[in-house]
Amino acid sequence: MENDKIVVGLDIGTTKICAIVGRKNEFGKLEVLGMGKAESDGVIRGIVTNIDKTVNAIEKAVREAEDQSGIDIRVVNVGIAGQHIKSSIHHGSITRSSNDDEITVEDVNRLTNDMYRIVIPPGSEIIHVMPQDYTVDYEDGIKDPVGMSGVKLEADFHVITAQTNAINNINKCVRRAGLEIENLILEPLASSMAVLSEEEKEAGICLVDIGGGTTDIAIFHDNIIRHTAVIPFGGNIITSDIKQGCMVMQHQAETLKTKFGKAIAEEASPNEIVSIPGIRNRAPKEISVKNLAHIIEARMEEIIELAHTEIITSGFENKLAGGIVVTGGGSQLGCLKQLVEYMSGMDARIGYPNEHLGKSKVDAVKSPMYATSVGLVLSGFRAIDERENIYKERKESGKVIARKKEAVKGDFFAKILNKTKGLLIDDLDGKNDY
Repeated sequence: MENDKIVVGLDIGTTKICAIVGRKNEFGKLEVLGMGKAESDGVIRGIVTNIDKTVNAIEKAVREAEDQSGIDIRVVNVGIAGQHIKSSIHHGSITRSSNDDEITVEDVNRLTNDMYRIVIPPGSEIIHVMPQDYTVDYEDGIKDPVGMSGVKLEADFHVITAQTNAINNINKCVRRAGLEIENLILEPLASSMAVLSEEEKEAGICLVDIGGGTTDIAIFHDNIIRHTAVIPFGGNIITSDIKQGCMVMQHQAETLKTKFGKAIAEEASPNEIVSIPGIRNRAPKEISVKNLAHIIEARMEEIIELAHTEIITSGFENKLAGGIVVTGGGSQLGCLKQLVEYMSGMDARIGYPNEHLGKSKVDAVKSPMYATSVGLVLSGFRAIDERENIYKERKESGKVIARKKEAVKGDFFAKILNKTKGLLIDDLDGKNDY
């Protein structure tokens, strides 16, 4: 049963590595049993650059999650991100032998599996194939072709690829930490599971997940993912700008950003000053909160502009009734919602992974910075493409009916055989009497 199933999400991020253990409660909500996190030193912009450091961080995070949850972790759902992620639309088609027979789940699966054989650039690997709309005998705009009659079945597919080396390095780190990968999931897809509602995906929405090293984009319309992209800037580059602009240490810049940072300089008080301890007996350094906001605003404007460009490129700019949802650690900056609305001209909100969460032992998971980690756990319970689940259910129910028929058939023949056997025994017994 799903209630008894335990799923673990492992987010190998640029700033942190986080492991979350969860199960579904009786209401279908996610109950977080334990969480562990460790500082990520071996990952830059979503790509593993130091195997040993990453393995150590994974082990630390998993150990902490095990201690909290009391569960021995062996299998994990892992997220993948980075600038190497590419998405494209491909068209596929199959010709069926008969027009009279209904299109089956097997036909749809055969068409989808054909997409894994398309030619992609060397050194890349397909990680997700997601159907958009189907066409049956040149009748387009069909969401679910199963049960229809037709000879030619076609579809447009959203194909997501990743660098083989990046996948291999993640696999290597997870295996060395004594774990197995159940699913490798694109991080913006995982985040979307945690912070977006079905209504928003139906209406049209853009998810902007601002992580430490990258900003991930996922655009949905008609409950189907239409576009994904990765921008090679995140919260760390803002910290780096503050470090250079204010001439402070890295950890001091991070503290300034998280405690006093605002995305709109006009909203910062010109009279507010923050005192930073000096290095090695030097006098404390005074930082103007207004100047700090100017540094943050300049970089955030660049990130939002790049995200807006992706929305325009996708062709869905005028179809996103739900606007923009900003999540991830970088979404916690003050006044960010207002800046996004001002620059994009669209409605915006900050995405918290609360909608699918039930009563949990760990309250920290309700923060936007854990949206991907929570989404990775949810993805263990639910397929990325909703239709994939429906097709699986149909296939399984078909097998159950077939098994029932066989059982009935078996029972019928068993009865006949038993009766025949009884008659034969009676005859033999009768012969022995003579």
